[in-house]
Amino acid sequence: MSKVYDEVLAANADYVPVFKEFIALPMPPGLHVAVLTCMDARLDPLRFTGLDLGEAHIIRNAGGRASDDAIRSLVISYKLLGTKEWFVIHHTDCGMQTFTNEIMADLLARSLKTATVDANGWHDTGEGPGSPEGAFINWLTIRDQAQSVVEDVTRIRNHPLVPRDIPIYGLIFDVKSGKLLEVPEATAIGAAS
Repeated sequence: MSKVYDEVLAANADYVPVFKEFIALPMPPGLHVAVLTCMDARLDPLRFTGLDLGEAHIIRNAGGRASDDAIRSLVISYKLLGTKEWFVIHHTDCGMQTFTNEIMADLLARSLKTATVDANGWHDTGEGPGSPEGAFINWLTIRDQAQSVVEDVTRIRNHPLVPRDIPIYGLIFDVKSGKLLEVPEATAIGAAS
């Protein structure tokens, strides 16, 4: 076991008495809201949206992208747990803007160890073997934040399992100011009808 593992279990022991106030929360989110956002460790979606535990589903992945699994979660959120509004929130300074599908496939083909990045780009620091399997995955990288929000809202809006009466809002969280910035084109595409 690691030091971090021990710290996590110790923190959990401290949390158990506090959690008692949340035991009665129902499974469906109280405000009937779902948020799709990035897994970036700097983001605290409940805090930057003003939501509380039990009020919203928070779905996170690399980039906050509308992957098949994210859409699966949103559909479950609506169909079985009653969410009525969805937010797609990307953020500035996202790591998904620092590489392409080709770079990721190349890195994985050489080594499965953690890579490093500097002013000259990404570099493998570990020895192989790697795997060519990375070339068969769409890593959903981001070139332009606003455009990726538009793409994701469009993909969700046009999905055959997503009802037209769910509004889907497109936003970008600014990691320097803490502000949520609307992407008007995305929100227009995601409007309920």
